[in-house]
Amino acid sequence: MGKNIKPWLSLDDQVSQLSSRNMIVSDIEKAKSYLSRIGYYRLSGYWYPFRKFQITGKGRQNTFLDDTEFKHIIKLYVFDKNLRLLALDAVERIEMAVRTDISYILGERDARAHEIPKHLHGNFTKRPAYPYEKIRRGRYSTKSQHHMWLDKYDQMVNRAMKQDFVSHNLEKYDYLPVWAAVEILDFRSMSMLYSGLKHEDAEKISKKYNCASKKEFETWLRSLNHIRNIVAHHARLWNANIVDRATIPNTDIHWTVLSKNKEKPFVYFCLMQHMLKIICPNSTWGLRLLELLKSFPDVSNASISLQDFGYVNCEKWDLWG
Repeated sequence: MGKNIKPWLSLDDQVSQLSSRNMIVSDIEKAKSYLSRIGYYRLSGYWYPFRKFQITGKGRQNTFLDDTEFKHIIKLYVFDKNLRLLALDAVERIEMAVRTDISYILGERDARAHEIPKHLHGNFTKRPAYPYEKIRRGRYSTKSQHHMWLDKYDQMVNRAMKQDFVSHNLEKYDYLPVWAAVEILDFRSMSMLYSGLKHEDAEKISKKYNCASKKEFETWLRSLNHIRNIVAHHARLWNANIVDRATIPNTDIHWTVLSKNKEKPFVYFCLMQHMLKIICPNSTWGLRLLELLKSFPDVSNASISLQDFGYVNCEKWDLWG
């Protein structure tokens, strides 16, 4: 067996362990209730910033900073949950809008334009010219990006067979017209299809969202897909490290300031607001986000702050007006 096995702890033992590590648990029964519903391990990600640093400065101790309270951990958890719900609301609207943009442009070309190479960008549809040795060893595919996209698309069609609109179109036409096909695409597949559009088609969409170029808009979609994946897996969002980073607009000083922290989530909430103001100008989404930020836990030991979210004061920015 070799390695030590981490012991199982009862709810009483979990509370006792937190208390022994300098966390203030003022209501034991309420704490046990939260631990039973959310889980010790899941909550540990929220109390991690409250743990003291090692003397070396690398890593954290098990002991919590003074004035760390269990109720603040729960407030942070609830804040993050509501933040994820807002992100999901925005990304869903954006996804629906961009799907419609793509299907409208491709549909004008041909109902099957998503399947026909001549209606898409050449770099997307041509087969890559990899050396034979690399192909033989399985390191590279001889398929075009479009071919690989179609493979994934076929899988999504098969999974969606029981949906009435899918079975109807397949029975009547033997294919899904692009305006129906986009309805079964996930965000990633939609983003890949956008990347495969002819330059002039893609630019029509990017300009609609006041985005500088097709290439820049591709980065917006990738970063929003990354946010969506965080939300879909119920992972922490408030202090997430955004790995798939967007190219940030340089249209004013506010974007310039935010671009210095592209790894922080707040800049992507600004991108969501930027797009939502175009998609649904009367939306209250931005106001709801600013209101939520006011509920961020106020802790006396300065272990967490909205700077971890990447927030900078934006009250005078017309983006949020």
